Amino acid sequence: MSKRADALATRLEQGAAALAAFAGNLTEMDWHARIPKDGRKIGVVVHHVASMYPLEMQLAQTLAAGKPIEGVTWDAVHQINAEHARKHETVSKEDALALLRLNSAAAASAIRALSDEELDRAAPVSLYTEAPLTCQFFLEDHAVRHSYHHLGAIRAAMRASRPEALRAV
Repeated sequence: MSKRADALATRLEQGAAALAAFAGNLTEMDWHARIPKDGRKIGVVVHHVASMYPLEMQLAQTLAAGKPIEGVTWDAVHQINAEHARKHETVSKEDALALLRLNSAAAASAIRALSDEELDRAAPVSLYTEAPLTCQFFLEDHAVRHSYHHLGAIRAAMRASRPEALRAV
């Protein structure tokens, strides 16, 4: 196993675990609170992170094979996110956390299966106006970073609405 791949997978697991730990301690009221600027409920965002791991890994594996990522745009990403939010408006904490555990473990396993050569492969990525990106960069910017990014937004939302709640988690 590549040491780099293992390190990436470990960072993904740590981020998912931190998100799960924080979200797992939220009250039902907090779970359904909306994140300012984002507009989605906290629970929907936790489920979103979990549900995006398979797609993020599919795209990373495309780059690992030396193939370009085509047809993926920020407009498409926003559409996917909006549809997900509508479909999972009432997701339970138990379901979202179970999916987060399952899909983050699968993503970490898929990352660990990558070689250094695959991590170093680059190809054009439509999401970045055809800039040639390495598989490792794409992983770091998406699957690995995703839970940390949304955990930060969730913490900020909690800090703004209920600062006392942060002391409990």
